Amino acid sequence: MAGPNDHQDTAAPGISPATKASPYAWYGLFILFLVYVLNFIDRQIITILAPDIKADLGLDDADIGFLYGTAFAVFYALFGIPLGRLADSWHRVRLLTVGLAVWSAMTAVSGFAKNGTMLGLARMGVGVGEATASPSAYSLISDMFPKRMRGTALAIYSAGLYFGGGISLMIGGFIVAGWNNAYPGGGPLGLVGWQAAFLAVGVPGLLLAAWVATLREPVRGLVDGLPTPPTAEPFRGFVQELFAVIPPFTVFAAMQRGVAALAINIGALVLLGLIAAAMIALTGATLQWLCIAIGYYAVFSWASSLRARDKPTFALIWGSPAFLCTILGYGCVAFLSYATTAFGPSYAAQVLGEETAKIGFWIGGFGALGGFLGVILGGRMSDWLRARSESGRIMVIAFGLITPVIPVLLAFTTVSDPGSDSDFIRFTVFASLANLFASSALGAAAATTQDLVMPRMRGTATATFFLATTLFGLALGPYLAGQMSVISGSLSTGVLSVLVIVPVGLALLAFAYRLVPLAERTVVERARSAGEPV
Repeated sequence: MAGPNDHQDTAAPGISPATKASPYAWYGLFILFLVYVLNFIDRQIITILAPDIKADLGLDDADIGFLYGTAFAVFYALFGIPLGRLADSWHRVRLLTVGLAVWSAMTAVSGFAKNGTMLGLARMGVGVGEATASPSAYSLISDMFPKRMRGTALAIYSAGLYFGGGISLMIGGFIVAGWNNAYPGGGPLGLVGWQAAFLAVGVPGLLLAAWVATLREPVRGLVDGLPTPPTAEPFRGFVQELFAVIPPFTVFAAMQRGVAALAINIGALVLLGLIAAAMIALTGATLQWLCIAIGYYAVFSWASSLRARDKPTFALIWGSPAFLCTILGYGCVAFLSYATTAFGPSYAAQVLGEETAKIGFWIGGFGALGGFLGVILGGRMSDWLRARSESGRIMVIAFGLITPVIPVLLAFTTVSDPGSDSDFIRFTVFASLANLFASSALGAAAATTQDLVMPRMRGTATATFFLATTLFGLALGPYLAGQMSVISGSLSTGVLSVLVIVPVGLALLAFAYRLVPLAERTVVERARSAGEPV
């Protein structure tokens, strides 16, 4: 039986894989960390603004679940595919710079929304811009740090998620409270507190984009001893992916592959349309299920196209049960985590009766601390366990799925205690613990996806990984919690309903635990057998 260190990378002749990271790599990681902090400030701030948005725009918890989750997630996921491919072939620093400017501008535009539709469209724009971030950053980090440090480096980058999420609550809470106190009837341009908060976090991103543009682009694959020359036509693959994933171009892309491919594509479209129609009839949520159907159909179309255009990449991603079980297993962690994050501030406001500024400071601060500690410690633990077991990182993902269950139960069954802060303290402590435990899985999952593909495929692998976290975890988890809250009349019941995903995730991770070792040892061989020139 092969040991944990028997995996061999096939390096180019005369080039040895790197064993240390340069000081510039750490500098680059710091900037990318800041980008991810802003990424999640812009993404998560809607959670602390939700009570005011609902009151002003006449929305309910299901609408907030859609705006926070589905409206963002579907467009993030769909555009993440072609943009992930572009990250594999073009200048990643430039791509990230453009994307940061776009999502920052769209966050600012959210501040001018006058109804749910306008806010939803702006959230879709934020999703498109943010789709550039992680494919570019994961690929850059993987070319800055050697494999043995990759779990830690990606965990540090991923800590920006929790810093950004926590800071967004603090900033949003203080701005809303301060603005509404200063301008009870609306301030300059008629803006109210939640609108001013969107502007305050959107504009700084344009300045950060200028700093990101100064980063150096590393040689792709050099750190692994597999330097990859620049692609001669970097935008060709991007356009192909765009046509393969964005309806109605998907139909023409399928037509080019033949009658059988077209028939299968149309069949998938009809099937998903029927499922969406049934869910719309059941819930009345037209936009939710229309977006979900479009998203899943687009992913099916893209995977089918990838199989015909790039067999090695398809083989190592969609053709790899180890890869799929890993990303879907982590998707279950995201399903639970995003749902609790989406409605944590609303629970503190609606059920416990706390003020917005206090919620933002304490839940945001402790959430950021818990998430940061969890993702860093989880990343370090994943590297330590990986050195001792080929499935070590999968154990960390499973830990991040199981351990939040009890803290979530204790947090979201907290009841109001008038005249005392004990209820809010209890809720904050257990919500933060749940965040700490769940965050430990991210670095392990990210590193595993990068280790299961060739260097040129890392951007595409990252985009596929985020399909599981967004189209499954983010698009469905918060919506389910919000919809169940509306049906039951209890936000507690709504949030706790998402715990049904835990046994599903455990089953997927059990398969990943068995499959990942062989898959990782045979990356080069499987790529070569699929036609990769290595």
